[in-house]
Amino acid sequence: MADDVSTYRARATNERANAAASSLANVRDRCERSAVAWDLMADRAERVTTQRLEREAITAQRVNGSSS
Repeated sequence: MADDVSTYRARATNERANAAASSLANVRDRCERSAVAWDLMADRAERVTTQRLEREAITAQRVNGSSS
């Protein structure tokens, strides 16, 4: 999942560069909207990873705690 996050962030950066390089307002707007979408996907992927790790830690604690 970490690869996804870095890929999403890279795509957002690329879209921002495309927006900055464009002389057409509609293309700039489209690229900026795309960058926001990629950032949101990266944020969501990070949040999902954090939640998964928290659930795994709780499960491991339950398993290890109940076996002693």
